[in-house]
Amino acid sequence: MNIKAGLIAGFMATVVLSIVMIIKAKLGVMPELNAIKMLAGMIGAPLVMGWVAHFVIGTLVWGILFAALVNRLPGSMIVSAIIFSIGAWLLMMVGPMPMAGAGMFGLNLGIMAPIATLMLHLIWGVVLGFTYQRFAG
Repeated sequence: MNIKAGLIAGFMATVVLSIVMIIKAKLGVMPELNAIKMLAGMIGAPLVMGWVAHFVIGTLVWGILFAALVNRLPGSMIVSAIIFSIGAWLLMMVGPMPMAGAGMFGLNLGIMAPIATLMLHLIWGVVLGFTYQRFAG
């Protein structure tokens, strides 16, 4: 298990995901789907703490977990990371989304919520796999 590569990959993937989320917000695409605001609300903290939680989850939790599981997942590094990102998406859809009041799969926000979040997770997964492969060497 290469924890260092997992942490770097988790962080880089979360940076890219965050940039895409900011662009999405600036374009006015699904403004009701704001994961940072949801996280901050769930922990009863200011918005900045939502960002901190977002990076802790993406870097520490998912980065280390990916490093621990990558050799057990099928396919190339990128395919493994995409499979992993779909698993992370599924967990988010049935855990934090309902806890944040968005309903199962975020459907209280509309049918586009699960689709948009899946696309974001797939982008995150590709970056995760590419970066992990680069640093796990």
